[in-house]
Amino acid sequence: MNTEVCRRFGIEFPLFAFSHCRDVVAAVTNAGGFGVLGAVAYTPDRLEEELRWIDDHVDGRPYGVDVLVPAKIDESAERGGGLGAMLATVSEEHWTFLAGLFEKYDVPLPDFEKAKRANSPGGPQVTKKGATELIDVSLAHPIGLIASALGTPPPLMVEKARAAGVPVAALVGTAEHARRQVAEGADLIVAQGGEAGGHTGEISTMVLVPEIVDTVAPVPVLAAGGIATGRQMAASLALGASGVWCGSVWLTTEEAETPPQVKEKLLAATSRDTIRSRSRTGKPARQLRSAWTDEWEGPASPGARHAAADDRRRGRHAADQQGRRVREPGRAAAGELLRRPVRRPDEHRQARPPGRLRHGAGVRGRRGTAERDHRGLTGGPSRGRRDQASATGANSRCSSLRPRRM
Repeated sequence: MNTEVCRRFGIEFPLFAFSHCRDVVAAVTNAGGFGVLGAVAYTPDRLEEELRWIDDHVDGRPYGVDVLVPAKIDESAERGGGLGAMLATVSEEHWTFLAGLFEKYDVPLPDFEKAKRANSPGGPQVTKKGATELIDVSLAHPIGLIASALGTPPPLMVEKARAAGVPVAALVGTAEHARRQVAEGADLIVAQGGEAGGHTGEISTMVLVPEIVDTVAPVPVLAAGGIATGRQMAASLALGASGVWCGSVWLTTEEAETPPQVKEKLLAATSRDTIRSRSRTGKPARQLRSAWTDEWEGPASPGARHAAADDRRRGRHAADQQGRRVREPGRAAAGELLRRPVRRPDEHRQARPPGRLRHGAGVRGRRGTAERDHRGLTGGPSRGRRDQASATGANSRCSSLRPRRM
């Protein structure tokens, strides 16, 4: 298997493995894929330590780093002040709900006072200053890719990466996002469907990938979301992707640092056991459904009430915009049509000339197009079988990373 991303990044298989665990990153890279370390949980010093370890274990083979740089963040985080300043921004409504939730399930509350006394950094990695420090640490190592996991890569990231000769990747969930990312300098687009774990959108991988491939061509695209086998990898290539980006599948490997109890739950779960919830970070993220997610998605949750209010505001805004477009037909592409009088259904029936409906011709025309499309899809069966076999081979080459049954 030799796609564009294989040639561009010097890898044997077009398989990019996102993980917060350095062991997984190194193992995938050494197996012929491309490991990507998620850096958001690390301080600059800890990230330096992790990357130095990877350098020592991949023998010069390519790997990358993923940095989370949100477009917007609360001002309290940007101002600094550590964990105490960030906790002070949480509303009393949330604290009350949280305390009741922990009491209901007999779980002790976290010792925030102890964390504040320990000068916990309070998540500065997601601020502009903190993310810049992580970017600088990453680019000081021989990485082959730096990715922006949330939002458009900031100009500073693109500028620093260009100076270091490192390509920039960006994760997107809509075609509009993809256009924006490419315009800002992204060299590689990860089209992440709603099946993905962690932060994700609503559009399914099957629908999203070909749309983004067409939108950003000739920029290469990786498919992400619900991809864990060679068959799914082959399907992604058939959709036009140049490779795949996988994350959740590595959580149950022997190299992963996932706690044993969580591995058991992941391996026992079915495709119906996940949910997109805001309960972890405030942004929609796919995770296993649990009592925790049920409570946060319930009507008593302050997050659910605020989300409902946001939905109502967005609905009113959309209605206002639609009304404005109708009232100002000159702004619409079909403005002249909007100024025509609207006929009643009975008027349409009376105005339609008899004998003008040629159903047979229309059907023949659509059938001919369908037949041409079918021939185009099946014109190269040998290539499709070869790609699928190669994709399955990529799985077997990463045998040490297969999920371990508990």
